[in-house]
Amino acid sequence: EHLNTISSLLRYAANMAGVESQKETFRKYLESAGAVDVLVKVLVSLYEEPEKPKQALDYIKTALGAPTPQEFEAVVAERDGLKKQVADLQQRMAELEAKLAGQ
Repeated sequence: EHLNTISSLLRYAANMAGVESQKETFRKYLESAGAVDVLVKVLVSLYEEPEKPKQALDYIKTALGAPTPQEFEAVVAERDGLKKQVADLQQRMAELEAKLAGQ
């Protein structure tokens, strides 16, 4: 029974070593890609913000370049307007093609 326990512990230790190796590889990747520096800068700016935002995640997203919720809504509204305009123009084009074909 001790052999089973020792064997299990050795497998667990080997597995953990593999996980630690993967974590280290990933950490090195993030550092070399510059992601760690960018994230640290954003978190420091949040820390130094005199009035903390209610939504820290929104602050982080915006600092990383994501649109604000208002900007996103404006883009969606613009897209919806353009979709309607395209549909209207396609319908008008079909009407004019039908008119030309009837001549």
